[in-house]
Amino acid sequence: MSGAPLVSVIMAVYNGAALLPETLASLQEQTFGDWELVAVDDCSTDDSVAVLERLGDARVRVIRSEANGGPVVARNRAFAEARGRYVAGLDQDDISLPERFARQVAYLDARPDVSLVSCATDFLVEGKRLPGNWPRPLAPVLIDWLMLVQNPIAWSSVMFRADAARRLDPFERPEMRYVEDFDLYQRLRPFGRLAQVDEVLMLYRCHAGGASNMFNCTMRAHAELLLRERHEALLGEDAPDIAALLVRHAMAREPVPDAETLNRLFAGIGLLRAAFGEANPGEELAAVDREISQLWWRVCRASVRAGSLLIHNTLGSQSLPLGQAADLVASQMIGGMRAMKRGLTGR
Repeated sequence: MSGAPLVSVIMAVYNGAALLPETLASLQEQTFGDWELVAVDDCSTDDSVAVLERLGDARVRVIRSEANGGPVVARNRAFAEARGRYVAGLDQDDISLPERFARQVAYLDARPDVSLVSCATDFLVEGKRLPGNWPRPLAPVLIDWLMLVQNPIAWSSVMFRADAARRLDPFERPEMRYVEDFDLYQRLRPFGRLAQVDEVLMLYRCHAGGASNMFNCTMRAHAELLLRERHEALLGEDAPDIAALLVRHAMAREPVPDAETLNRLFAGIGLLRAAFGEANPGEELAAVDREISQLWWRVCRASVRAGSLLIHNTLGSQSLPLGQAADLVASQMIGGMRAMKRGLTGR
């Protein structure tokens, strides 16, 4: 290949032959064609390499690892080989919609103060497209806030400046395995704002073989460590010890077990919000407050529906719109029936 492409797509490949063809087809269908794919095969035992090589596209480079090192090692190798000004993340099973690269390149070209831009993302479940559960729209200040409480961005949706990422050593940290993307966004932030194109340009495939399903315990432990680091960087010794609660109830969306846990979680979020406001003077923070309110609602609804909270423990003196109040009443009825069933079955 002669001149360097504008966009380098980096991909870790391992036993992905079944789904790779659809992912590769989505690359070839991009309306923006000045890209290369740097695919590092991590010692696959299926036909992944053959699938990549059969494509017959000069823009695709396949690198074979000598030993299986896992996705972080493979992506670090891919990034080291990338030649583009911009780098796009893409997993072997996700789908980039045709306008993705064109929209993201235009966004980065027009905004030199942005180091990374993502796009809105939907789920792909057994061939059906379903709405994604990532918050949107995502203004840069809301992304900054959300990175204190959860991962707001899907890896396969991002495009970032290669020169910013080359200032990191290493590119992705192996000790943050399974949250390495979330960690990368945090470490890129000092070199420019993080933003999002509020248009669905990527489909995130959900299936039993995904890393989020197979390595859940490691992922949670590393997410806790990462959030704790961020809270301590913002508040020092006064940082609330709520990283584990955020992973469990904001990220994994598990119901809280009791009102005390609910109060502890949101008291800690309140401390983070106060410090965030002081660190971002002049920013419009209404979207941050709306997101905190939505998180409170989601946690309360899930917990009342699970039977672990009663409405009067949840609301206190707060008032809700009629629709949400009615939803909580219905949720409490469902939670009561579930509690009764558990009592009858002993489970």
